[in-house]
Amino acid sequence: MKVKILFTIGLLFSLTTFAQKPKLIVGIVVDQMRVDYLTRYESKFGEGGFKKLIKGGYFNKNANFNYVPTYTGPGHASIFTGSVPRVNGIISNDWYDKKTGKNIYCAQDETVTTVGSTSNAGKMSPRNMLTTTIGDEMRLATNMQAKVIGISQKDRASILPAGHTANAAYWYDGSNGAFITSTFYMQQLPLWVSAFNDKKLPEKYLSQDWTTLLPIASYSESLPDDNAFEGLFKGESKPVFPHKLAELKEKNKGLNMIRATPFGNSLTKDFALEAIKNEQLGADAVTDLLSVSFSSTDYVGHQYGINAIETEDTYLRLDKDLEELITYLEKNIGKDNFVIFLTADHGGAHNAAYLQSLKVPAGLIDEKGIEDAMKAHLKEVFGDTLVMSFSNQQFFLNHTTLAKNKLKLKEVTMEAARFALTLEGVANAYSLYDVIASSQSNDVALSRIYMGFNDVRSGDVILNYLPAYLDYGKTGTTHGAAYSYDTHVPLLWYGWKINQGSSYEPVNISDIAPTLSSFLDISFPNGCVGKPIGGLVK
Repeated sequence: MKVKILFTIGLLFSLTTFAQKPKLIVGIVVDQMRVDYLTRYESKFGEGGFKKLIKGGYFNKNANFNYVPTYTGPGHASIFTGSVPRVNGIISNDWYDKKTGKNIYCAQDETVTTVGSTSNAGKMSPRNMLTTTIGDEMRLATNMQAKVIGISQKDRASILPAGHTANAAYWYDGSNGAFITSTFYMQQLPLWVSAFNDKKLPEKYLSQDWTTLLPIASYSESLPDDNAFEGLFKGESKPVFPHKLAELKEKNKGLNMIRATPFGNSLTKDFALEAIKNEQLGADAVTDLLSVSFSSTDYVGHQYGINAIETEDTYLRLDKDLEELITYLEKNIGKDNFVIFLTADHGGAHNAAYLQSLKVPAGLIDEKGIEDAMKAHLKEVFGDTLVMSFSNQQFFLNHTTLAKNKLKLKEVTMEAARFALTLEGVANAYSLYDVIASSQSNDVALSRIYMGFNDVRSGDVILNYLPAYLDYGKTGTTHGAAYSYDTHVPLLWYGWKINQGSSYEPVNISDIAPTLSSFLDISFPNGCVGKPIGGLVK
């Protein structure tokens, strides 16, 4: 009898322990992080950053975005809504608005004003996003008691993850070197934010030279420091260390320059730690959410590419920033009380000129040439100018002109798609009718285009470029494609009840939000298309 009672007590204790929810979820997004950086730079990482997450947590090694375009806005929206652009409406960083005939930015909101600056950088909100986030669902499930805060240098990378009901989203304004927000969230900055801004940390970070963290000769994972495939700061003659930031600052957008250095990530980390302390995140029984997006990796990647010493050094320094953040969480909240997930909003491609130098098929896309050729062709065939805009590899046609000339949209789009296949660098071209009919397609590119296609906001003809053909310059790199170099990203889990291990089972990035919902026993975000990831918790 005694054994039975003890067993029952033990079982109840076990169930109670398992049912306990984490006090804090920290969602970390590393902008433009390829999954192979984890292994490429592994020997130079410390034990407390990326390695701690890998060794002490769970690594989904085959995590991918299942839509295009793979850009920052859609990436952050997908991670936190558990959805795709087809549903959440964030089809790109910006897109052509059919109603106004103008481009619209994913986070722009002319109904709000800046808080914390005299610039217009705060005229932003999540209103263009059509669905809830995991943070919204946490707030709804707790009668708005859960705290949800988004932080990044980029506005869209703080606003879209935080969602519609967030307590706050903060982003960096290079005009005054401060973290700001908008009246969507509050009328004035909290005292702790103003105190942080008063420290003038951007000036301090930019007063130093950017030198390599380790002896430069040890950066064998990267190309030589001086090569033809890297961009320059204005005022430099070669893309080499040391980068004298204090001397270069005024020629490179002043305090905005910090974005293109690893110190932008350090500034973001500094601000995130202050947010945890001052907002008392994870301090009670109601689970809070902090999203932190490290954006400098993207700026550095765009300027220098994926094989530069600058890129490697940025990740080695980010590793130290992560170590500081993780150490603080473990000391002040406790490993069993928080969950960290770390992923990326997209990957990054090899520089096209570098691949060409190695005789690998690659090239640069002339989008202006593609647009001009399409306009001329459709005018020749149908007798009128039909293209309103070409953006995000999508042609938007003038439906008013089509109706006036009694032209059928399907006929015109099919002809446009056929002609697009004759243009340099185009791998596939689809009419909107092809896309809408392709929900179960086995064509990988078409299925990802479908998931990124919003019937109201997207264009009439959609192109997919050849692998390694980039709409970019001769130096640095970009992203946005349907190929694995842009869709395959890291996904690490750590803390709370997270198992130690790894898996090569395929998961979609849209699976993150419902997984978090399952941890908390709350509703999935209302546009969720993902499913909870198995094997993560004990």
